Amino acid sequence: MAFQSKQIFVNLPVKDLNKSVEFFTALGFEFNPQFTDENATCMIIGDGIYAMLLVESFFKTFTQKEIANTATTTEVILALSAESRDQVDEFVQKALDNGGKPYNDKIDHGFMYTWSFQDVDGHLWEIMHMDESAVHQG
Repeated sequence: MAFQSKQIFVNLPVKDLNKSVEFFTALGFEFNPQFTDENATCMIIGDGIYAMLLVESFFKTFTQKEIANTATTTEVILALSAESRDQVDEFVQKALDNGGKPYNDKIDHGFMYTWSFQDVDGHLWEIMHMDESAVHQG
């Protein structure tokens, strides 16, 4: 039997936890207070999907590697699905209006539509809508 996880916790280093919480709150995310203190918070993305936002000094206690400098490198692109193209546009625009920075322009592949932004710590987020009926048509 193949391994299947029921939850995913993406751990992201942040420079200013309060600023990150403020940014993601403006985008409509909520946080689990049971896993929140001055070092970290658990952002609820969806059912079983979480982002642990960890102050850099605390993040460093989990790894011996250097933290990626998001101004010059990419450690991961977090892709989230949206229910429509309009929702993609609304979400990314809200991110840009609340301190996020542009990353990629909108990309329309017909069956898939994406738009990306950088959060206040430079992490890359891609919001995408996939038209499943167009995928099945080939």
